[in-house]
Amino acid sequence: MRERKSAKLNLQQQQQQQNGHLPPFKLAKLLDPDASWDKDQLGDVVHWIRQAMALVCGLLWGAIPLVGGIWFLLFVALSTGIIYAYYAHLLKIDEEEFGGHGALLQEGLFASICLFLLAWILVYSLAHF
Repeated sequence: MRERKSAKLNLQQQQQQQNGHLPPFKLAKLLDPDASWDKDQLGDVVHWIRQAMALVCGLLWGAIPLVGGIWFLLFVALSTGIIYAYYAHLLKIDEEEFGGHGALLQEGLFASICLFLLAWILVYSLAHF
């Protein structure tokens, strides 16, 4: 069943690419362990998940108000742990096809740290001073 579904999906993708159209990205694919991913698509998804997490955590950390380096390290650990759980356990992909754990865990990390710090500092400063 999985092979037939995969073959049908590949055939549809090839036909759409030959016509000059790329297949639309579907949100259901984000949680489907049987979906096929290419390196750029998975990298984009991981990047944007990190950005959303950074914004939410930055707003939350600033509003509570939390201060100190331990909260920064908690964000990095939380962000990395969620990304690892997403691609390794939820999607069940072979990380070696995408450059290994290091490449996937680093995807969007530095941009998310910048966004997290920006949101945290701005909310903390505006709300508590």
